[in-house]
Amino acid sequence: MEVININESQVIKKNLADKKIKINTHLIKVRKALPKDVYAIYNIACSVGSKSKDSTQGFLMDNYVSRPNKYKKFFSKKINELDYFYIAESNIAVGFLMAYTKEQWLKENPDWIQDIYWAPDFDINRTNDFIVIDKTAILAGQTGKGIGSKLYKKLIDDIKRENINNIFAETIISPTPNFASLSFRKKQRYTLAGVRYEGYDNKTYTDLIYYKSV
Repeated sequence: MEVININESQVIKKNLADKKIKINTHLIKVRKALPKDVYAIYNIACSVGSKSKDSTQGFLMDNYVSRPNKYKKFFSKKINELDYFYIAESNIAVGFLMAYTKEQWLKENPDWIQDIYWAPDFDINRTNDFIVIDKTAILAGQTGKGIGSKLYKKLIDDIKRENINNIFAETIISPTPNFASLSFRKKQRYTLAGVRYEGYDNKTYTDLIYYKSV
């Protein structure tokens, strides 16, 4: 796939807004992300990660538009580090998914398990081995077309081969609720496992912790 530079990224976003680019969802393929995909991934992140947050379309917490170099370096680093980083593409890149193993996640978030207010009926033994899905992003205007489901299917197929059966994911409900993410958790038959509070950018965020066994 051709690498998209920033100028091309801006053109793609404008064309999507004008509905000039048509995505053939029947031809979407999911594969491991490669270093050459950084610009395409950054473009997707920018389309749903800006200062304004659209609850109905889904969003990423960070404002990716604000610091291009920082976030391109971040994605490049994660492509090289993570075992489970996928990109979905058709005629252009339309989505990505980043997931961490337990070891990778706790290295960056050492108190994560202790910081969660677990539901009384949740089996804490599920945290013995797990995957955390950190980011799932679909290009703005392309949600509801099964792209996220295809990304999840690829992840699940891969972790099953590694005998990993527990998946966790977080969804923000405050200060701006991510209704699109909540709807996707329901579609994927996740179970609410707990709640966590985190400070970020001088705000307190409330995250619902969802769990799924595969």
